[in-house]
Amino acid sequence: MIKFLKCIVLTLIAVILLIQIWIFTSLFWWRTHPVETTMFMRTYYYTTTEPHLYHEWRDYNQINDHFKHAVVAAEDGRFLQHHGFDWDGMLNAAQRNTQKGEVVAGGSTISQQLAKNLFLFNQRSYIRKAQEAVATFMMERMWSKQRILEVYMNSVELGDGIYGVEAASRRYFGKSAKNLSKDQAIKLAAMLPNPKYYQKHPEDSRYKFRQRFIQKYIRYSHIPANE
Repeated sequence: MIKFLKCIVLTLIAVILLIQIWIFTSLFWWRTHPVETTMFMRTYYYTTTEPHLYHEWRDYNQINDHFKHAVVAAEDGRFLQHHGFDWDGMLNAAQRNTQKGEVVAGGSTISQQLAKNLFLFNQRSYIRKAQEAVATFMMERMWSKQRILEVYMNSVELGDGIYGVEAASRRYFGKSAKNLSKDQAIKLAAMLPNPKYYQKHPEDSRYKFRQRFIQKYIRYSHIPANE
């Protein structure tokens, strides 16, 4: 029995180590290569009856600055100040959720969201959050802030089967992400974190509120300069 338990423990340790090696090598490769698929994309493809996946990679300087500012204003106002984890933001989110008695705010940074999109499933658990933290820690030390934002903008879900700002720009506005207007960029950024719902309910009051919020704070958001 003891031997059996030891075998199970060693197997689990080996699996955990292999996962960390996979994440590390993936991050190392993606430092200089486009991210063509993510775990979220694969999950969508294999769990949808008739999947139609839209995704086009664009380099950082091929994406309009309006969208960069809008995303930072919407999702992570302290993006350039933290190292992957915004402790003040998480504390504020926890306090708001406690006051409301439900989840009304999230404290995840762009880096944490990207780590989840790249490697994990969209299921809440302590194990997933722990792995997300490890992947975020690795990413923040291997990639520049520009690279993190670049990959995030190219992989984030922005509708049913729509991944990345380029695919979203063409699907919704018939133009490249480089040519987005400020209002169009705000509309796309406001779809986060519930893009499938807002895609079908463009007049939703919460969606309109998010647009007004981004419009108000976009001028205060700071983004990485072109390297």
